[in-house]
Amino acid sequence: MLKQNVPVLITGGTGYIASWIIKYLLEEGYKVHTTVRNKSNKEKLKHLIDLDNLFPNQLSIFEADLLKKGSFDEAAQGCTLIMHTASPFKVQGLKDPQKELIDPALEGTRNVLTTANNSPSVQRVVLTSSVAAINGDAIDAKDLVKQTLTEENWNTTSNLKHQPYSYSKTVAEQEAWKIAKNQQQWDLVTINPSFVLGPSVTKRKDSTSIDFMLSLAKGKMKMGVPDLMMGMVDVRDVARAHILAAQKQEAQGRYIISNQTLNLLDAAQLMQQHFGDAYPFPKRKLPKFLLYIFGPLQSFTWKYIRSNIGLNFNFDNTKGKKELGLNYKNLQDTLVEHIEQLIDWGYINKR
Repeated sequence: MLKQNVPVLITGGTGYIASWIIKYLLEEGYKVHTTVRNKSNKEKLKHLIDLDNLFPNQLSIFEADLLKKGSFDEAAQGCTLIMHTASPFKVQGLKDPQKELIDPALEGTRNVLTTANNSPSVQRVVLTSSVAAINGDAIDAKDLVKQTLTEENWNTTSNLKHQPYSYSKTVAEQEAWKIAKNQQQWDLVTINPSFVLGPSVTKRKDSTSIDFMLSLAKGKMKMGVPDLMMGMVDVRDVARAHILAAQKQEAQGRYIISNQTLNLLDAAQLMQQHFGDAYPFPKRKLPKFLLYIFGPLQSFTWKYIRSNIGLNFNFDNTKGKKELGLNYKNLQDTLVEHIEQLIDWGYINKR
């Protein structure tokens, strides 16, 4: 699938995951086509320009819009592989979930896969999905063996009003499988990462992952965190999983890419073990009744609280380890390196 002298298309080249994929591919000598919304935004493209200077004649940048039919066609010319990573990741502050999440995720997937159908050279599409397409709430795993979710599970509980981000990832991946089954030219592999953390190639601030880390390190959650479980994974592991899915002919189906499922307090304690009391990391869980009182002010609906707070679940990452040969980084290193990068960038005061 991946060939040294044949370009690979990575959509959403300024994204968190895509930037690492591009970096790794260039380092390994591959030619890369990538798409961005606006080539004139040099600040947003700085890391791509730097990579282009570091690896001359390997990177080509194209403009494309998820909602514009045919806008990926030029970038896909001559590519045997497409990695579609471009999709909005936003869970709070949504005004119009249909416009902000569903349309770009669903129509973007349709447009990219239509491009794949119209590009005779394409042999495989690797789609960045999410564990959000596996389940929407912790309670979804209640009746499963050891409350463990696998690639066989699908999110059936999210909708436009409840967990709209999870809904966007679900309908987009389902559409991808539908399109894939109606053609014979290329095969589809999906990468389903949990919450992605770790250092970034780009200094963009508009990141849910950065917001999360800043909230923990700058004291926004110092009074306590919800008793909430969350799958976590290093962005570099996610990038590697995409590349392995492209390199291995036998790769097929869906792959849960998640290192560990931790309580938020456990994650904070991993960072505190390294940094000590230098930063106001949370040291306790918030009582559930407080979330019912104050949660709606933080966008926690009562339905979300009932379906997630205090409930355990886990993701089975066996398939990715066995079939892709993926080895995960130490999660504490992931969290510490993310904080250290934010300190280096001046987003967190050095102490």
